[in-house]
Amino acid sequence: MADVAVLGTGRMGAAMVRRLVAAGHTVTAWNRTPSAVAELVADLGAERLRRAATPADAAAGSQVILTMLADGDITCAVLLDTALLAALTPGTVVVDLGTSGVDAAHALARGLREVGARFVDAPVSGSVPAVEAGTLLVMASGDPDAVVAAEPVLAAFSRRVLRVGDAGAGQVMKLAVNLVVHDLNAAISEALRLAENSAVSREDAYAVLQESVVGAPFVQYKRAAFLDPATPVAMSLTMVEKDLRLITSHARAHGEAAPVTEQALASVRRALDAGFGPHDMADLSRVPAEGAVPPSA
Repeated sequence: MADVAVLGTGRMGAAMVRRLVAAGHTVTAWNRTPSAVAELVADLGAERLRRAATPADAAAGSQVILTMLADGDITCAVLLDTALLAALTPGTVVVDLGTSGVDAAHALARGLREVGARFVDAPVSGSVPAVEAGTLLVMASGDPDAVVAAEPVLAAFSRRVLRVGDAGAGQVMKLAVNLVVHDLNAAISEALRLAENSAVSREDAYAVLQESVVGAPFVQYKRAAFLDPATPVAMSLTMVEKDLRLITSHARAHGEAAPVTEQALASVRRALDAGFGPHDMADLSRVPAEGAVPPSA
């Protein structure tokens, strides 16, 4: 068992904390909103989970540090802070599990290497239910020995850790996976609007999609969110916009065209303009498409 720090206890981070504690690790947690950690401590017990006042406090004495923060700028600000860097001991393994972007991964690898820490860029595929079931896929990149050192901790909530190259490669693969996920989300949304506007119920249309050749795992596990707008948010459209922005920017920087994904980004931005930012990504299907006209027109 390891001494583990978790920085960021939103929906995903909190679920990871629960799995780590259940696996017997000694866990210290920090979050920008202290009440989020306080709720976890109240639920799990102070003898099983320690609350840190600062990221540096959480990092001190930890063998493995996990971050699950909103974006790359925040992750870099937290991990490259002078106080946190000073709190690290040589050989500490720092694992970024968020979708931070390739540039952030490279900056973190450089900054942490300078103080003798080992960095693993390790975004994940899956949402809160996958964390709770211990079935996340981890796309790890970095020094092979650092990835191996992190694996016993990551095993608390993942089914597999795949090393895909040096730091930054994990982020590239997360962008590639999310390109498919977000384009598929936009396509399902468009398909449901097409069916509903032609007098086919959403429930019937979704049942067909599930049983057809497009019935990918995403289609299966997002069923509730597409059919019931009251389903708890798993990933907000605001976060989808962030991902799509990273994907399209990376593609353009490398001379690649991503026209389908550019259109998905435009659709998501229209949803944000309409006030759907906090809504689940499936609610893209409830935003009228640009240029839509009433059937009677």
